[in-house]
Amino acid sequence: MTPPAVRAVRLGPRSVAALVLVGAVGVAAFGWPFLAPPDSQVSAHAEDAPWLFAGLLVLLVAVVAATISESGLGPKAVAMLGVLAATGAALRPIGAGTAGIEPMFFLLVLSGRVLGPGFGFVLGSVTMFASALLTGGVGPWMPFQMLAMGWFTMGAGLLPGAARLRGRAELAMLACYGFLAAFAYGTIMNLAGWPFMGTMASNISFDPHAAVPANLARFLAYCLATSMGWDLGRAVCTVVLTLTLGPAVLRALRRATRRAAFETPVTFDAPGT
Repeated sequence: MTPPAVRAVRLGPRSVAALVLVGAVGVAAFGWPFLAPPDSQVSAHAEDAPWLFAGLLVLLVAVVAATISESGLGPKAVAMLGVLAATGAALRPIGAGTAGIEPMFFLLVLSGRVLGPGFGFVLGSVTMFASALLTGGVGPWMPFQMLAMGWFTMGAGLLPGAARLRGRAELAMLACYGFLAAFAYGTIMNLAGWPFMGTMASNISFDPHAAVPANLARFLAYCLATSMGWDLGRAVCTVVLTLTLGPAVLRALRRATRRAAFETPVTFDAPGT
């Protein structure tokens, strides 16, 4: 009999509300070029983008704090979070600049699958923050990366069959998710920088006066011209690592979560007992 799935962080009402709030703000922040009508004043304030990024970072920290305070992220889960975030941050520089080879993504997919969406969102955000500090990638794009990676890892925790699905079927599902999510992550991050290209590439840059279909065509051309090869490399790397190393990593993560017994409170014996 398959044991029930263990969740290192149980999402409560406040945590869910905070995640929904940040998700809504994130969608608006990423997608405003397609949400705002051409005659609006939104595009006239593109120079205020750093303030929006700073606001997103504050909201992300608030989500993490709400998840920790309500869901009871105990010392065992904190230790697991630290180990996985440090491992993911160390994996990110491997292959950096080489055809999108980023093994960090496969580890986050499997971690989110085993430890659940709440832990996954925190892990994705913290890992991206730690990797930015490690690689010197701190900048106005970092809050967007943290939010997108939090979504990426949380999505793996929301996949069906967490308690029962095992073996090849689970690996195939995780590989498909990793492939699609790798492209989604790249597309979302393209949205973060595309509106601020200015006149660097007039045929594919954002035009605040154009209609949504015209800007959508420009954005698709921008993705094809700038990131398609990188996103494909990331997706293929995630699939290959999931299918080859996935069984061993999943077993290790599940064994660690069972031994950690996250849902069992930590107690300390009194001196002399």
